[in-house]
Parts: sequence; structure tokens; C-alpha cells
Amino acid sequence: FAGIYSRGAGLGPAIAFLYAGPAINVLAIILTARVLGWQLGLARAVGAVIISVVIGLLMHAIYLKEERARASEGDFVVPEEESGRPLWMNAAYFAVMIGILVFANWGKPAEAAGAWHGIWSVKWIITGVLLVVLGFMLARWFGRQDLKEWTSSTWVFARKILPLLLLGVLVAGFLLGRPGQTALIPQRWVALAVGGNSVWSNVAASVAGAFMYFATLTEVPILESLLGAGMGKGPALALLLAGPALSLPNMLVIRSVIGTRKTLVYIVLVVVFSASGGMIYGRLG
Repeated sequence: FAGIYSRGAGLGPAIAFLYAGPAINVLAIILTARVLGWQLGLARAVGAVIISVVIGLLMHAIYLKEERARASEGDFVVPEEESGRPLWMNAAYFAVMIGILVFANWGKPAEAAGAWHGIWSVKWIITGVLLVVLGFMLARWFGRQDLKEWTSSTWVFARKILPLLLLGVLVAGFLLGRPGQTALIPQRWVALAVGGNSVWSNVAASVAGAFMYFATLTEVPILESLLGAGMGKGPALALLLAGPALSLPNMLVIRSVIGTRKTLVYIVLVVVFSASGGMIYGRLG
């Protein structure tokens, strides 16, 4: 989000990307449908797509004057020089980086046999091969200026994001804990507040999801335990729609990119539309 916004993307499309990225994680949607039921998985996918578009349009409309001023100042000017790399090279480059991310984090399956276990057993070999391929790409496809800009941008974003991210994760973990381990705010308190399908329960679920930090896919087991403790289906969807898209670390980082006012508006929109989506689903279900 920070990258595309700083390179000239409009606030609306950038915000839509910011929300949709974690909210429409394909693996998370599949896991939600498998563990919590296909109805909730489908509602999560459809709701996230609709909300991302609506929030993007509203953010653009609310800050239309600022966006026009930003455009007139030249922030939307795209550099004319060409990198000299065809599209297939860029696609291959990103595919290799994604492959490194996927295989380096491949978890050990429960079964000691089968294709998934076979991949896990050789994951570091695959990762090593991909690293060699990445090194070849960097040496042959990228010039010194490309690498210099890459390193500089990486350092700027790391310096801006990591301190806030670590602080936010620390505070969120201190208050809300992690799956199976409660902290100052027990999960059962949240479950007591989000039973049924009232306006309050859906708003409470949205707010709790907005401030709680979810590592990738952890929202599913957390929600499974909350549903078992009496959480309503509507608030469950509200939490799924707000949780992955927002968190305390996320808020701190977004604020450093677009400022406090825009961040607060974005948070309010996510909470309101997540709660509304939860109420609609709870009524239909």
C-alpha cells in the first residue's frame, strides 16, 4: 500500500488495495469455508470484495479536493523512462520471490506421507534453488541503479514500519493474547459481548477485530473458539471482515503513510461496514 501510494496511486484505489489484500486472502477464504462452513467462507469473500470497493470510493470522494491538489502538484506523474525489462521478466521475478516466501514457510503436515509431506521434506532444497535463481535474476536483469533504489526504498520502509509494527504487536499481544493463551482481556469476555445479532454485538465484534492483531490464518481458530463459546454468526463475519484488514500495528503504520485524519476515517469506515455486513449475514442466516 505504501509503495503504490507513494508512486502515485490514487487514495481510493490504494485504500481498496490496502483492505482487500489481507481480507481476500485466498488461503484464508478456503480455510474459513473448510473449518467454519462454506456459507461463512462465501460471505467473507463476497463481503470483503464489496467493502473494499465501497471504502475506496468513499475515501476518494471524501478527500477529492486533496487528491486533485496532489495530482496538480505532480505526484501522479509516472516516469517516462523504461526499465528495459519485458513483462515476463517482472512476472518471473515476483513469482520467484513468492516461491521463496511460500516454501521457506511451508509447515510440517500432520500426515507423515503424501504430497504435502514430500514437499515439506525438500522445502529447503526448493528454497535454495529459488534463491540461486533470484541471484541470477538480480545479477543479469537489474542494473546498479535498480539495486540502489531497491535498497534505499527497503531501508526507508523498514525504518518507518518496523518500530511501529513491533510496538503494536507488543501492545496487542499484551491486551488480547494469542490463540489458546489469554491475556488482560480474556477471549470469553469478547464472546459474552458478541452473542446474538444485535447492533451492539456486531459493532463490538468489528471493534475487537479492528484492534486485535491476527497473524495470517490465525483468525480462523480464534473465531472457531469464539463461536464455540456462543458468538453469533453475524458478529463472526463482522470480525472476519474487520480483523485481517485492521490491527493496532496496521493502524500505526497506515498513520505514518497517510496521516492521522485519513487513518481515523478509514478505521471508522471499516468498522461500520464490517458491522453492517455482519448484521446482514446474521439476518439472512
